[in-house]
This record gives sequence, structure tokens and C-alpha cells, in this order.
Amino acid sequence: MYHFTALVTCLAILFYFFTGIQVSRARVAFGIKVPATSGNPDFERVFRVQMNTLEWMPIFLPSLWLFAIYIGDSYAAMLGLVWIAGRVLYLTGYSQAAAKRGPGFALQALAGTLLWAGALGAIVWRIVQG
Repeated sequence: MYHFTALVTCLAILFYFFTGIQVSRARVAFGIKVPATSGNPDFERVFRVQMNTLEWMPIFLPSLWLFAIYIGDSYAAMLGLVWIAGRVLYLTGYSQAAAKRGPGFALQALAGTLLWAGALGAIVWRIVQG
């Protein structure tokens, strides 16, 4: 069973839901009416956090699960938590200023890359081993 990976998946979805709430709050705070996605730089940064998180989810989630299946639940979950921590750091940095988004992005990109590369390597290894 993949209990830890399942829990991390739920936490990642919860974080994405949280970013949606942040966008809704920013719309009210900065007077940005739906469906507009621009008009105030402070709003646009909050909106981009949500959109960038959405853009990474199709990379992160399959990589997380393939890593869990082929390498291990606990290791996948630990890297998944690092990915979420990177997203939180990205949110806090980017919400303040675009120049502050780098460390969070780098951390989550590293975790995502390790999950993907680890899964790919383990799959290829099993194929080669027969």
C-alpha cells in the first residue's frame, strides 16, 4: 500500500485548493473582476502562483506515484513533501516580489526532477533486468 504517497497527494491537492482561495482573496483585495487575470501586479503574482502550481501538477503527480511504485512509498512521500515545501516557499516569495520566487521554484523543481528521473531510472532498470 502507498499510504504516505496518498497522503502527500492529498496535501498537494489541498495546497492547490489553497492557492485558489488566495486568488479569490486577491481578486477582492485588488478589485480584479472575473474573468480578468491582469490589471494589478500584486494580483498577477498571486494568480501566477496558482497557475504555475497547476502547470507542475501533471509533472509532479505521475512522477510521485511512479517513484512510489518502483522505488518506495516512504521515499516518494519524502520527496513529495519537499516539493510541497518548495511550492509554499514559491508562494510566499512570489507573493512578495517576482524576484523572490527563485528559491522555492528551484526546490520544487529539484524534487520534481528527482521523482521523475528516479522513476524513469527504476523503470528502465526493471526492463533491462527482465
